[in-house]
Amino acid sequence: MHTNSPALLYMGHASVRITTAEGKVIYVDPYSGDAYDLPADLILVTHAHADHSQVDKVARRNPGCRIITQDEALAGGVHQTFDLGYVTVEAVEAGYNRNHDAGCCVGYILAIASNGRTVYLSGDASKTPQMAKLAERELDYAFFCCDGRYNMDLAEAAECAKLVRARHNIPYHMVFDTPDNFDRSIAERFEAENRIIVAPGETLHIE
Repeated sequence: MHTNSPALLYMGHASVRITTAEGKVIYVDPYSGDAYDLPADLILVTHAHADHSQVDKVARRNPGCRIITQDEALAGGVHQTFDLGYVTVEAVEAGYNRNHDAGCCVGYILAIASNGRTVYLSGDASKTPQMAKLAERELDYAFFCCDGRYNMDLAEAAECAKLVRARHNIPYHMVFDTPDNFDRSIAERFEAENRIIVAPGETLHIE
């Protein structure tokens, strides 16, 4: 049933790999996991911290592979949008806590061309002013960090999910002291409607 749907592989922490229906490969915040074998067409980085920006892990890259970091995404201090044909990448607000300055951190909304589905990745953030406006976008999948140490905790992440009102809400970026940076007991305490728990190594079909 999922033959032509884009596939999102969660690799742990904030690291994901999306393979589109056309076979384009997108890595976001490379750091966790070891599934970096598919040649990249696009690499996205939300900010410069080492647990989000290990671009060298993506050693295999197709010709014309694009790398977009927070520097390109916030060029001129303005959140940028990049239309790559198979996906449109929109930088959105992140940060807004003592560890992450909104002026050098972004989240991303990916609009996948083949089926129009949207994926929001919060990056490292607490509640941002923009989140209340994202409900208008009727997003399909939203990933919220919830570590409560460097970013918002589970309660604030649930509040943000209520603001964003995506069709599905997914907790990520929750712990730092396990091999795959994941703790199911924490994920299960994320109190959001239409919650999906995706463990490292699991694939979410974007449909």
